Amino acid sequence: MTRAAASLNLVRNMHWRRPWSSLDRFAERESLQPNLGRAIRATAGFMVPLGLALAGWLRFDVAFMAIAAQSIAMVDVRGSYALRFGLLLTMSAILAGAAGLGTLAAGRLGTAVAAVGFVAACGGVFRDLSQDYGPSIAVSSILLTLLGISAVGNPVIAVHHVEAALLGGLWGVAIQVINWPFRPQHPLRRAVSDGWLAVADLFAAMSPDAAGDANAQAARVRAREAAVRTALDATYATLAAAGSRSSRLRTRLEELNLAGARLVTRVVALHTALDALRQEPGFAGLQPTLQPMFTGLTNTARTVALAVVSRQPGHLATVDVRLRRLSNLIAVLQQRAPTMSRDPASGAQIHELLRQIAHLLPAVHDTLVVTIDRASERGAFSLELFDLETWTLRPLAASLNLSRRVDPALVRFTVRIVVLTMLGTAIYKLANLPHGYWLPFTMVVVLQPDYGSTRRRAGQRMLGTLLGSVAASALLWAPLPRFALMFATGATIFAFGYWLKRNYAIAVIFITLFVVLLTEGNGPASLTFTLERIGSTLGGGLLALLAALFFWPVWERDRLPPVLARALLANRDYLRVLAARLGDGCGYDTATIQAKRQAETANAAVFSSLERMMSDPHNQQEGLESAAALANGNQRMTRAFTLLALHLPPEPAPLAPGLERLLQGTVESLEALAQVAQSGGGDSLRLTASIETLAGLTHPSPETATRSQPEQWVFSLLTRTATELGAMRLALPGQTRLALDGTATAANPAARSVPV
Repeated sequence: MTRAAASLNLVRNMHWRRPWSSLDRFAERESLQPNLGRAIRATAGFMVPLGLALAGWLRFDVAFMAIAAQSIAMVDVRGSYALRFGLLLTMSAILAGAAGLGTLAAGRLGTAVAAVGFVAACGGVFRDLSQDYGPSIAVSSILLTLLGISAVGNPVIAVHHVEAALLGGLWGVAIQVINWPFRPQHPLRRAVSDGWLAVADLFAAMSPDAAGDANAQAARVRAREAAVRTALDATYATLAAAGSRSSRLRTRLEELNLAGARLVTRVVALHTALDALRQEPGFAGLQPTLQPMFTGLTNTARTVALAVVSRQPGHLATVDVRLRRLSNLIAVLQQRAPTMSRDPASGAQIHELLRQIAHLLPAVHDTLVVTIDRASERGAFSLELFDLETWTLRPLAASLNLSRRVDPALVRFTVRIVVLTMLGTAIYKLANLPHGYWLPFTMVVVLQPDYGSTRRRAGQRMLGTLLGSVAASALLWAPLPRFALMFATGATIFAFGYWLKRNYAIAVIFITLFVVLLTEGNGPASLTFTLERIGSTLGGGLLALLAALFFWPVWERDRLPPVLARALLANRDYLRVLAARLGDGCGYDTATIQAKRQAETANAAVFSSLERMMSDPHNQQEGLESAAALANGNQRMTRAFTLLALHLPPEPAPLAPGLERLLQGTVESLEALAQVAQSGGGDSLRLTASIETLAGLTHPSPETATRSQPEQWVFSLLTRTATELGAMRLALPGQTRLALDGTATAANPAARSVPV
């Protein structure tokens, strides 16, 4: 069947598929997201050892085996198959060692406290080596250590616990490996798919909503932009780490990833240009026309993400249909572009951006087609698993952080977690609490590297544990048959795996349920155990919160100024590259793209820092409004520079003297602003003088009327940038602004001492 025939057949059959459209959308979403697969793997990993133990076929301690199996089975491992296999085996060995160490140290208080401290310190090392896998293996290893400490400590039992945890880990590895032939996750294809999913989420956030909150939408767009930049950079790194034997496939996927990046650049530029028209009287009438285009962009990007992984002809046909519809929607908007603004130059600019987007759509289709070279394969399972190039073990540097530089915040966090877990272990051992391991374990789960994350996690953990404990006690107190209790345990495991990445507050309810059912299901339920568990959890959460607040804390206000300064300097460098390209006619080349990436990455780092600062105590948030104003203004300038980059001339064209001075003045103002933002003082007189000079350069002159249309676009964008810089200067603590009566007043007087 030809591609055109497949597309036509898809359209003809849409009428009878409509009742199943919701189910189809759910299936597509779940095939791209790991939630459902993680939940199934976790349930199989946990319930099989539990069932074997209840049937009397398992001589090992079921708690150690089930927890180790569940921990390994639900890890979402990425990368080449050999690398996944090696990481999973290593994680299994770590869990087995933690179980044995805890059991050996259980006999004496000093050794028990030392063992927990050692494993907690190793958890900090795991976090430094891998942000993806380190936190989960750190929590699981401490849990098994605490379970071992609660047992009778002798070498024979320690060996049994090691064997149980190791077998459980191997069972978890088997569950992961068994799934690969039937649902292979090609490391390169999955990385590109993740990038296109992030692109789709960004387009969805940009869709205009007349009834929505403009500020809330702007925040969503900002967050999605950062996610796209992170996903695309991760994809570039993954593709770059591929071996020479996969060069053909890597090249094709690089082209598809590049097509997504180019599409994002144009759509973001269009969104920036449309923002400038929001005050136009007729803009509200454009929203019904704009929304279908952004919806079409969203659906197309999601289908591309699905097709590159599945390589199914039906998904490729769906991409064809959606690309055609999207092209038609863009053509309609191009016809309306001249009437979108009273300024002919703005209408022409939007028309040009729409033309560039429409021009990219065939490239998206063509680059996708060449990556689906096995679409006609049929078999019991995909032959992709036996593609030797996907088995190549890439250097560990591609998956692990082997840098010698350690984040000071992580060092502080590791010291806090070591001290807290040792203290919690000493308390519960001295008090001789049968289930007192909930106290240090809650500390491990709640405590995060920064105070804001710890505060959020503490509230979620305490509420979730309270609800989960009550529900688990109700199940244990009720005279339920064994099979009903087994079913309830399996349901809680499934729910925990499904909600872990979607909503931690919900997931923590179910983790409490299944841990309680596993560790207390064999004995009689009692009110004492329930109250002890709840009290230990609440105490552990409270101690973790106090430690994050008072024990060697890390406040984001001290870390934000240099991050903000780097973002401003990245914009300065971006504009320098653009100024050079405006004169030499190199167009939107590699150097420009690299400068754009660096500016966007720096902006993402600033907003991540701001989010952490907003979660800090109020007395540590002085200057937050000023920093937020600077960050938002800097990001708006990055978008304006990208809009300028898309209009770079393909031929050398000497700049008019006025534009050259305007570009140089903007560069100098950005540099001066970065110095003041980082130091809290700096040469504020230089900043004021440079911005005032820049404002003078934006005044209309006789030269303005003789400029070409591209030069008018450049002048308009730089004028907006100069206005933005003036507003950012006034946002700095201690700067002056004009009050309503025309007198000079201090801006943000309460925040004068904050170095942002």
